[in-house]
Amino acid sequence: MSSPRKSWVSGLGSLLSGFIIKKGFCDVFDGDWVFDDSYPLYNSSKCPFAERGFNCLANGRKDSGYLKLRWKPRHCDLPKFSPHNVLESVRGKRVVFVGDSMSRTQWESLICMLMSGVGDPGSVYEVNGSEITKTVRFLGVRFERYNLSVEFFRSVFLVRQGSPPKHGPRRVRAILELDKVDEISSKWVDSDILVFNSGHWWTRSKLFHVGRHFQAGGRLKLGMPINAAFRMALHTWASWVEKIVDTNRTQVFFRTYEPSHWSGSNGKGCNVSKQPSFEDKSEFGKILNDVVTNMRVPVTLLNVTSMGLFRSDAHIGTWNYPSPDLDCSHWCLPGVPDAWNELLFSYLFTNGWRQLGR
Repeated sequence: MSSPRKSWVSGLGSLLSGFIIKKGFCDVFDGDWVFDDSYPLYNSSKCPFAERGFNCLANGRKDSGYLKLRWKPRHCDLPKFSPHNVLESVRGKRVVFVGDSMSRTQWESLICMLMSGVGDPGSVYEVNGSEITKTVRFLGVRFERYNLSVEFFRSVFLVRQGSPPKHGPRRVRAILELDKVDEISSKWVDSDILVFNSGHWWTRSKLFHVGRHFQAGGRLKLGMPINAAFRMALHTWASWVEKIVDTNRTQVFFRTYEPSHWSGSNGKGCNVSKQPSFEDKSEFGKILNDVVTNMRVPVTLLNVTSMGLFRSDAHIGTWNYPSPDLDCSHWCLPGVPDAWNELLFSYLFTNGWRQLGR
């Protein structure tokens, strides 16, 4: 299964495109999905932190070929993911994911990948006893034997959401304060690995159609295009990172926009067995690249967009739970999000893991 050679967002600010592998250059985002019989890396049905909604096999999917594909860069090899090595490397650390449900999927994926290397599953638990669900703003899993916390904070826009102004138009039911970072941002600091994402909620259906509009400087911005609002929100986020996050301790990542595969004249269908053409219709990647490359502190972009474009087979599709609705956005677990985590830790291992907090 081939993927496009073009990699339009990657790197460490403006300094790095792709990763440095064994003192040589390799763009790990330019590659192919290849068959590997040693995959998948875990069984979702045996991982208590994997949502049933992402477990396509448990939800009736009969084929399993989509589980046997591994991401391979064209010009180098990624280190094999070793849960034991990763657990030792993150001993005593705090890993934080911030974003939407795609971020939660990556969070669940990493926990399940690490669980496969834990001898005593009972030593791993959600800190508040919370059910793994999209309705919870904070989820944290503790690996007691490793003094490790892997956390997720739901912040789909990264900026603050608020009530409409008293004398605003009736169509304004909620606002996004584009110049203020999310109020829960204070809980993101003092982490060792901090991974952000945003994008899927920046649509007319999740904004204007439900009465959610933009505000900046205390004034409504009713005519502001979504792309412009997204850019302003990212600048607010970037300023927060520069001012608040100690990047000598915390390694910051931003995962690029994950492709969906909706089809049909009404955009409400999908074919999870059809390989799509390489076409990214979103401007979000270019905006994200512009913002990050001009930051004064190092932020590493995980360019997962192009690799996901060729995995329409890996979406939930009709194998959803508990809702029977078609889902051409979220990914089955195990699946594509596992590759995101492989790339994340390949970067950390091959580019000089910082002795964070030591």
